[in-house]
Amino acid sequence: MTDQIVLLGGLWLDVSTWDGVVAELTKQGRRAVAVNLDVPTLDEQVSAALAVVDAADGPSVVVGHSAACTLAWLVADARPARVSKVVMIGGFPNADGQPYADFFPVENGVVTFPGWEPFEGADSADLSPAARAEFSANAIPVAEGVAKATVRLSDERRYDIPVVMVCPEYSPAQAREWIDSGELPELAKAKHVELVDIDSGHWPQLSKPAELARLLAAA
Repeated sequence: MTDQIVLLGGLWLDVSTWDGVVAELTKQGRRAVAVNLDVPTLDEQVSAALAVVDAADGPSVVVGHSAACTLAWLVADARPARVSKVVMIGGFPNADGQPYADFFPVENGVVTFPGWEPFEGADSADLSPAARAEFSANAIPVAEGVAKATVRLSDERRYDIPVVMVCPEYSPAQAREWIDSGELPELAKAKHVELVDIDSGHWPQLSKPAELARLLAAA
């Protein structure tokens, strides 16, 4: 039996953004589940992901995209015996005591998608105008209780879980430099970190779903 693949999207993304990846993984005989993260607190996001992990017959590969790399790491921390691997796409896990995703201002209790200006360049260069328009139209505001939440990690067995870093808008060499310099303390402590390149922008599940699915299946 192959491990279940649990997909956790970054800020503003709904589960439909994983449709192409799920379809490709299904063709390869893999079970993939995209988790609905449209809830008001980080604790509820963790609980939603854990429910999927706990319901599986065996271990899970937990995949986090962007800010949700921290969410994937929280799941690994909570269930180190049930998570076989953590895959981080275009992001890194924050450490204990840090805010979850304090990147953009909160207005009326939510963080709305700020438009494409902050993501011009390598992040979004591979998204067509139609893809950008669809992303903007479907973007889900992120609750303050998620973005401003404090990360709490407690089980050091998470460092024993193999990590695969999928590097989209930056190179594996850059990611290795960030780890070795101490900029990413959680990954510096992880015992097994593999760096994998994908030639895409920040959202490969949208621009290169088949290629991303192949990488996830190989992981």
